[in-house]
Amino acid sequence: MRDDEPCQVGVMVLDDLTAQDLRQLEPLILKSASPWIAVGDASNMEDPEQRRIIAHLSHAMVPADTDILRLTILLEHAAELSRLQHIEREQHGLLVLDDEDAQEYEFVGTTPVMWQLFKTIRKVAAVDAPVFISGESGTGKELTAQAIHERSARAEHPFHAINCGALPEHLIQSELFGHEKGAFTGAQQRKIGRIEAANGGTLFLDEIGDLPLELQVNLLRFLETRFIQRVGGLQDVSVDVRILAATHVNLELAVEKGRFREDLYHRLNVLQVNVPALRDHSEDIEILARFFFERFSSEKASGLKGFSREALTVMQRYHWPGNVRELINRVRRAMVMCESRLIRPEDLGLERRGFNRHHMTLEEVREKAERDALLAALGRNHYRVNAAAKELDVSRVTIYRLLDKHDISRTPPEEVRFS
Repeated sequence: MRDDEPCQVGVMVLDDLTAQDLRQLEPLILKSASPWIAVGDASNMEDPEQRRIIAHLSHAMVPADTDILRLTILLEHAAELSRLQHIEREQHGLLVLDDEDAQEYEFVGTTPVMWQLFKTIRKVAAVDAPVFISGESGTGKELTAQAIHERSARAEHPFHAINCGALPEHLIQSELFGHEKGAFTGAQQRKIGRIEAANGGTLFLDEIGDLPLELQVNLLRFLETRFIQRVGGLQDVSVDVRILAATHVNLELAVEKGRFREDLYHRLNVLQVNVPALRDHSEDIEILARFFFERFSSEKASGLKGFSREALTVMQRYHWPGNVRELINRVRRAMVMCESRLIRPEDLGLERRGFNRHHMTLEEVREKAERDALLAALGRNHYRVNAAAKELDVSRVTIYRLLDKHDISRTPPEEVRFS
């Protein structure tokens, strides 16, 4: 294996690993998307929490004194499984996007609503039509755009992103289309605009709803002709670029009110991708929190080991108006400010944020935890009841009873059904 290739199989030695240690390993192992083999014996399985995590994370378990030949064969089989799973993930599986230089955070998800997003990304990446990405602030619209680009035929060419709402109106045209030397005061040399710079690749226009009407005309002309004119220039410049656009506002309403051109809206809205709010896949909150805890572990004190159960409960109940971006910010701040071994609700700044409007009873907490655990297990196992029952250490009959109790469909939505 080359140094730059990912590890095909992981091995975890269970001696001296506590349940807390295993919980912290969970997001890293899930992110690796490789089979893991546990080395230990029955004494490592006495604690129910340890047993659950080991059963969830491990492809196989062998005793510490196992024969080296047997272990070698097992590793070879796991490596072959890893290769097959990699191929399957390219078609259907869990997407974890990781580009530390370009992105603040990654996509991580195990729930059906996230599978649907990942599958849609792969579908729209396979063609070259414009894509309109909708979603609340902080959900990851730019990350979605980059994921589409990286899985498209244009992946080897540039990806450029511009926030149309962050630039002064008098600079947007020059920023998009470029300008010639002397086009205006201060234009001391020719400048290539973002559209031209992305030639052959993808241009992501964030907050397209904030684009002034006069510039909407210029953008529409480019989409129709594939030619641009730099500010102060007369020559048509041919540009081959795919346009992805996003906004958090309702463009249909903006069209009705005359703030956005209807013809441009239809040009941009050929394919649609909706990025779900964090509250729509709340089962992922804990794994996201642990994932980012590990991602930014260099920022924490050495004595900080993770999250208290109270903190995790409060995070589950919180509405997250800022979505994943807010989750990241609160986790990073808590990691810096926490003075105890485990992050508490007050470290996250969530202890007084509207939770007194409805006090959940103990029974309600149990019901929610049961439903969330069931959905998460079904999601991780592609709605295969036998696998979910095995993970949760219950019978198939119990799974069916819980599905009926919580009014959960026995199959995932058609768009995310796996063969």
